[in-house]
Amino acid sequence: MRIRAVKIHTHREIILFLRKDCEFCRAQLAPSMEKLEVVHGDRTLVGTLDTVDTNYLEPGEVGLSEYAFDVFGLPEGTEVQIHHPEPVRSVELIRKKIQGEVLGEEDYRHIIRDIVQHRYSRVELTAFVVACAQAAMERDEILFLARAMVEQGEVISWGREMVVDKHCIGGVPGNRTTMVVIPIVAAYGMAIPKTSSRAITSPSGTADTMEVLCDVNLSLDRMRAIVEKESGCVAWGGAFALSPADDIIISVERPLNIDASGQMIASILSKKKAAGSTHVLVDIPVGPTAKVATYRQAYQLRKLFEFVGEHMGMTLDVIITDGTQPVGRGIGPVLEARDVMQVLRNDPAAPRDFMEKSLDLAGRVIDFHPAVRGGYGRSIAEEILKSGRALDKMERIVEAQGPKPAAAIGARVLEAKAAKGGRLAFLDNHKIAKCAKLAGAPTDVGAGVDLLKKVGDSLAEGEPVFRIHAEEEADLGYAWDYWLRHPETVGVE
Repeated sequence: MRIRAVKIHTHREIILFLRKDCEFCRAQLAPSMEKLEVVHGDRTLVGTLDTVDTNYLEPGEVGLSEYAFDVFGLPEGTEVQIHHPEPVRSVELIRKKIQGEVLGEEDYRHIIRDIVQHRYSRVELTAFVVACAQAAMERDEILFLARAMVEQGEVISWGREMVVDKHCIGGVPGNRTTMVVIPIVAAYGMAIPKTSSRAITSPSGTADTMEVLCDVNLSLDRMRAIVEKESGCVAWGGAFALSPADDIIISVERPLNIDASGQMIASILSKKKAAGSTHVLVDIPVGPTAKVATYRQAYQLRKLFEFVGEHMGMTLDVIITDGTQPVGRGIGPVLEARDVMQVLRNDPAAPRDFMEKSLDLAGRVIDFHPAVRGGYGRSIAEEILKSGRALDKMERIVEAQGPKPAAAIGARVLEAKAAKGGRLAFLDNHKIAKCAKLAGAPTDVGAGVDLLKKVGDSLAEGEPVFRIHAEEEADLGYAWDYWLRHPETVGVE
């Protein structure tokens, strides 16, 4: 048969299409949702079958979804063979995990290898994610999973004794401190090549916000050249094959809204190891509506991070921070980029909490340097920011990555107002983020939420607490309707 690209976006799921009346379907009695293997020479592609009406494909064609076509990497019209694949033996290991058994290092190697080779159906991949979340993972299992994920992808070597990085586990809107930490640390002369993600469940990821300012789709060679010249960069991690199993697993976690601690630790540290990091600062925000709700959970998470990091040959500094409310004011790509640049410019209007947290984190990263006495990193970071060196470094990084035209904040606006006067006692991280996403963020870069008040501020009845910005009238309506249905997003006492 001949392959044909079918313009259907299936995220990271490989879907194969055959005509209902094709010879294979008639002879093999192949129903939809069955797995099939496409073979050309030494290339194989395993995917889930969907049968289509005859007018969608020509006789003798097998259709490949957009993702499947990209993965297979061969031109349309290439002659291939299709057949039923051999059973995926590692699926039996998933059944063991579902039953509560502890898996070994070779078990995780088999599972991750089959995931990267796209031998799992969506159902089997989901079973793996849910099994690890529900049956919990021993600390050794987390280490085995992280190692297996690194082994199945590229590993960057920078040829330096120290390559630093900083990562926040998420759950707090507006927490774009990375974009302030990078230029401060790079201005100090430490190598900090940052590979960042796009939004998974949030209104913006670091890559989405940085993309407001410049190109983040960097090749490895281009990233190397920028880091050699400027010591730092912010690139989209999806452009590289670093821990590729992680991206596939995340594609299932996202719609299920699952972020199990074991998989999260393996995901973060496998990416850091693959990116060549030797010293990593991990930020765990804690708050009732953050990803980590209690300090007890945070301490347990810190111990697991430290165990896995040590056994993977990395030095970790895991800190627990305040996650009781959003950081800064802007939530959404353009609004967050505005906050970042206000801090870097030492603008009096810059959000104080955002600046202080950025300096604290940058200082902890600088403390990794052997020439810095413990605890002095914070004062070094503050001097770099106040002197303008951090702004200069950011401008040089943006120029090196390829600057973009200025993007505007969404022009369609509604204000969420306090129902009564008093003191702002509570802001729900999750609901504020949901409101920003419904407004269109991060797809519409100018959309999001702009906080006008922070916890502890006084409020008069009818005074605006935050503004919703959107680029489309319908999105503004969705976000406004959500706010009206969830007034508990804001607590006043």
